[in-house]
Amino acid sequence: MADATPRLAVLASGRGSNLQAILDAIDDGRLHAQVAGVFGDKPAAFALARARAAGIPARALRPRDFAGRDEFDAALFAEVASVRPDVVVCAGYMRLLGAAALAPWAGRIINIHPSLLPDFKGLDTHARALAAGVPEHGASVHFVTADLDGGPVIAQARVPVLDGDDADALAARVLDTEHPLLVASLQLLCAGRIVLRDEVVELDGKLLAAPLQLASNRLPA
Repeated sequence: MADATPRLAVLASGRGSNLQAILDAIDDGRLHAQVAGVFGDKPAAFALARARAAGIPARALRPRDFAGRDEFDAALFAEVASVRPDVVVCAGYMRLLGAAALAPWAGRIINIHPSLLPDFKGLDTHARALAAGVPEHGASVHFVTADLDGGPVIAQARVPVLDGDDADALAARVLDTEHPLLVASLQLLCAGRIVLRDEVVELDGKLLAAPLQLASNRLPA
């Protein structure tokens, strides 16, 4: 991926703020990549409108049009494969992906999740963090497996939980870290520096003993 321009396919279900962060980073030269297509499960998702406005092919399939999850996933990933991506990025994609659909993409599909994994997998992470009384919260970028938010973690960004925080305030603070975290992780992945080998993450050919930590909007060089 380091020689040719890496091709990204983005999966999104919502407004697409992380997609926009990727597009902005490509436009201003921080990320050597191109978004080849954007796909999702909600035709009205604003992420698709963002993609089309940028001249990027975008399509949503409706789960209700398929007999089950496996059939939907197969159709979705046929669309993904049609744009020949090097990396698939789940950026606010809200459906669990099945093992059969993921198998051909092992080590080439990542997700950004709003918690410090393995804590608070799944939904409502900010409210759950507040209820648990944790002193810090954050976001994680991880390789996707069929285990919900359970794939090997590449990198994290941490934020303090402040007195008086509610779920919305905490969510906004975490979102501010998600964008640079995702871009920094993609920089390493697209450069071939991060790989998944035998279910463990390697950086520059060496085992990553713990997730990289975002500092000053950059992961360690």
